[in-house]
Formats: sequence, C-alpha cells, structure tokens
Amino acid sequence: MTNRIESIEQLETLYGEPAQASLVKEVAEIIPQYRAFIERSPFCSLATAGPEGLDCSPRGDVPGFVRIHDKRTLMIPDRRGNNRCDSLKNIVRDPMVALCFLIPGSRTTLRVNGEAYLSIDPELKANFAEQGKEPRSVIVIKTQAIYFQCGRAIIRSKLWEQGAQVDPATLPTPGEVLAYLSNNEVGGKKYDDEWEERANKTMW
Repeated sequence: MTNRIESIEQLETLYGEPAQASLVKEVAEIIPQYRAFIERSPFCSLATAGPEGLDCSPRGDVPGFVRIHDKRTLMIPDRRGNNRCDSLKNIVRDPMVALCFLIPGSRTTLRVNGEAYLSIDPELKANFAEQGKEPRSVIVIKTQAIYFQCGRAIIRSKLWEQGAQVDPATLPTPGEVLAYLSNNEVGGKKYDDEWEERANKTMW
C-alpha cells in the first residue's frame, strides 16, 4: 500500500494544530469532575505492552470498581478470568498502562495513562473482597495523564441506542470458535450450554 505517512511532520501537516480544549483537558491528577466518571463507570479497557506485543483486555464490575486511592492513584482488583494473565505479565515487565472508561448512556469516555504494579498485600486484597472472595492481586496505577474523550465515536457507533443492538444469535458462539480452531477437540455446543453456570460459579 502506498502513500504512507512516515513522519510526525507529515502527520501534523495533514491534521493541523490541536484545539485548545483538547490540550487544556489533560491533567495528571484526578480532579473532582474526572472522579465522577471513574466512580460511575462499570467498565473500562486496560491496555498494556510487553515483549510479545500489545494487549487490551476488558475490565468490568459494579460501578466504581476502579477505586480512587488518592489524587494520583487508582486500584483495580483482578477478578477471576481465564488465567492467561496477559495484562498482568505485561505489567510486571513494562509498567506503562492505559485505561478507557465507558459509562452506559454517556457519550463521554475518560482516558487514563500511567504506570502500574501488582500488589498482593493481604489487607488490600481483603478490602476488595466480593461475596467473600478476594482478588488474587490488585493493579495499582500511578496516573500521569487523565482526560475526557469527546462523544463522536459513541455517536457514530450508536453504542447506547437500543435499535443498534446486535442479536447475539447472529454471531459465532465461543464454543463454535473453539471447535473450529481445535478440530472439535474442545468447545462446541456443550461448552456454550455449560458456560453460563460455570461463569456464575467463578464470577468472583
């Protein structure tokens, strides 16, 4: 493919200068207005980087599951998952992380960049216990840049509009994907039928 942009100068010539509002909104600390977004959000994506490349994983829980420890510190419990630990392995080797918070019904998203480490402090894990179960670790993030993202992407995607909802029955199921990739050794209808109960038992 030709006509590639290969320098910052080319990029800036094409796009021009950023608007003042896009620069003013970025701060290092969690201001009260940004706190409101974090405390109301039940979902964020966590981006990390490591020797094997990049990773971006979904993180979801009750609103406010990403806790504000102080003006420069966020904490995220690492709830039950598939034990691949892609994000956690990256954080151990490269602390740079990025978060993107979504709030159902809001066109505004919140972005956070910072440095993270994993804590297995017993008192901290106990403080994050849910239904009697503690996370195996807690991701602690020191914020470096926090800013809101305007709503154009949400508007264009119609993300929260009922009429834009996709019928899950029209999509491949996880069991179908696993069966295809494993030549039917794992996955299949049995996997899909049992997943709901299995997930409910291992949610926390």
